Amino acid sequence: MAYLLIRHEVKEFRAWKSVFDSFNEIRRAGGERSYQIFHPEDDPNNLWLLFEWDNLDNARAFMASQDLEKTMAEAGVTELPETFYLEEYGKGTP
Repeated sequence: MAYLLIRHEVKEFRAWKSVFDSFNEIRRAGGERSYQIFHPEDDPNNLWLLFEWDNLDNARAFMASQDLEKTMAEAGVTELPETFYLEEYGKGTP
């Protein structure tokens, strides 16, 4: 399985989330299968996003799109994202 992990700061989570949600169809069309949003306990605007993607090539192409760059600016992203492309070795339960 292919994953995309992103960390970035936003001005205000609720405003960011509204724009993020409006981009759902575009992300799905690009190959996204699911997402999770995390933040440190004491910093709700420091976001960690974990996406499951159909493959890493599509994840890279999506991250390089000019539409994404414009949308991130509109959403209030305040810095360049830290981006990690990950492949799953395994999954399990204890």
